[in-house]
Amino acid sequence: MICVDSSNVRAHQHSAGARKKKGGCATGWVEALAVDGEALGRSRGGLTSTIHLAVDGRGLPMSIILTAGQAGDNPHLLPLLAQISAGRDGPGRPSTHPDRVIADKAYSHPSTRAALRQRRIPFTCPERRDQAIYANRNVVERCFNRLKQFQDLATRYAKRAAYYRAEIIIASIVLWLRTDLQDTA
Repeated sequence: MICVDSSNVRAHQHSAGARKKKGGCATGWVEALAVDGEALGRSRGGLTSTIHLAVDGRGLPMSIILTAGQAGDNPHLLPLLAQISAGRDGPGRPSTHPDRVIADKAYSHPSTRAALRQRRIPFTCPERRDQAIYANRNVVERCFNRLKQFQDLATRYAKRAAYYRAEIIIASIVLWLRTDLQDTA
């Protein structure tokens, strides 16, 4: 089970003003780091970034995309799922096909439902018939709460999106390590 959501993070005034790269858009894995340049956008609250996060059933981060604050949620669902690969117990390639995707109404668009249906991935969104399964979605909210306990993640201070995303990944690794240590104790 994969739960997906996003959270806006205010950017400190010093995080703006990074130099633009020459030659247009970056290529390769750098594109995934910052979809909108340095992932800073204007909203009512000022400069913000949006963290799009996919977590597993235990609330541990599986995939992260960083966008500008005004970016919508729905366009980033399929790229989030494309970044996920989970190891298998036995031999074989890692699994890239989640058993189920749980998300809020921001991700409920006919094109998204059709794309997930084509991939044979069950999709749960808050509707009357899905309420029992949807109740499990709070694991992604709890993961955001744990990530934002790291001071540099609650407010973005980094000028470069790559640095800020690296901080999120390091905090995610810490969450994974804490869970592994608790499981072995």
